[in-house]
Order: sequence, then structure tokens, then C-alpha cells
Amino acid sequence: MNELSEHDIVVNLAGATIAKRWTKKWKNEIYTSRILTTRNVVNALSGSRCKVLFNASAVGYYGNGGERQLTEDDPPGKDFLSKVCIDWENEALKAEQKGVRVIITRFAVVLGAKGGALRRMAPAFKAGLGGILGSGKQWFPWIHIHDLCRIYQFALEENLNGVVNCCSPYPVRNEAFVKTLARVLGRPCIFRIPAFALKAVFGEMGDSLLVSQKCVPHKLLRSGFKFSWPSLDKALAEIARLC
Repeated sequence: MNELSEHDIVVNLAGATIAKRWTKKWKNEIYTSRILTTRNVVNALSGSRCKVLFNASAVGYYGNGGERQLTEDDPPGKDFLSKVCIDWENEALKAEQKGVRVIITRFAVVLGAKGGALRRMAPAFKAGLGGILGSGKQWFPWIHIHDLCRIYQFALEENLNGVVNCCSPYPVRNEAFVKTLARVLGRPCIFRIPAFALKAVFGEMGDSLLVSQKCVPHKLLRSGFKFSWPSLDKALAEIARLC
């Protein structure tokens, strides 16, 4: 952590994956890997030259929002991921007491060619086994990785601070996402995975696949940010071309 004192900007993205079955032990790992790492980062900023801290969070902060449009001003949910995000963000915001500008980047599902969510989903879809999750009506927030990187530069240059929703301005329902991905990959989409099956396989983590989060990047749009990949079909087509 001593190395942090030599930098003007610090970016903290650390945290154990949520994409596996949530045993009691793994839930603790999800929580502590974020909270303790962020606490250590903030403590290391004392007496440093750091002026800006970017700290990751997630749209999981909002819990199940149903049909409501979710902006940075909306309250948190009450589930496990909401609790993680609340405590994660609070740890990061303590850096403000040290004179550091804190930017909380609440990630939607990040889509890219070399990792992230698509790396896990693509094999099943390429095999023709991709399916709609539950009813498929739940809202699915997403963002192209290229736009996510540009958001960091924009937030830095435009002196943004506080929470920033990092998501496309056009969330889609799960059914639309799944069918678009299947079409881009040239594969059928004929399956529907019922909620009880998701919960049987993934346990509590299965519930997180069914929540509805109609998130919008209100602060970015208000500040003049222009998305390069705002629409899902073009974003997935571009990513598929690079895979």
C-alpha cells in the first residue's frame, strides 16, 4: 500500500466474483474482499499526493427496482448485494475526509470481448443452449467496456464526484438481451430457465439473476457524456466481431 502515496489518482476495482454459488463462506469473501480492501486503500491515502479516488460499486446497490427508473439519487435495496454496496461505498467516501475527490462508479453488467459476463455466457449460447431467465421481463442494465473506460476519463476531466451510474442509457429486459445475443451469435434461443431451476443450481445467487434494475446514467447524461455504444444490438455485434 505504500506505493499509493506516489500517485495522484487511485483506482480501486478489487472484489471477489459474485458469479458462483453463494455459500456462507463465499458471501463473507464477497463482502470482506471489498470492504477491507477499500478500507486499506483509504487508510493508505493519509499523507499521500492522491487527489482522486475511483472506487467501484455496482447497480446491485438498488436491489430489485421493478419497473422504476433508477438514478443515482434512488435509495438502496435491502438484499445482500445492496448491503455489500452500501458498506463498500461508505468505506470509499471516508477518503473525502483526507481531501480526496471520491468517484463511486456503480457498474452495470460490463460487456467486452476478452472477459466479464460474456465470457461466461457465450459458450452456452454458441452451443445453442442460451435461455431466458425466469419471466425474462426483468430489466437488465449493461455497458460496453469501451464506454466504461471513457467514463473514467470523462469523470476525471469534468470534475465529477460522488456516485456515477455506469450503464447504457438504454437498459433492456432480460428476454431482449438474450434474444439479441443469440441473434448476433447466429444461434437459436428456444429455452427458458425457470426461477426455481436458477435457485436450485445457484442458491441465493440465483435470486440476483432475477432482480429488475432499470438503471439510467442520469449524472453522465446531465454532464454531457456521449456514449459510443448506447444500443445493445450494435454493442454486441461489435464485441462478437472481436471475439
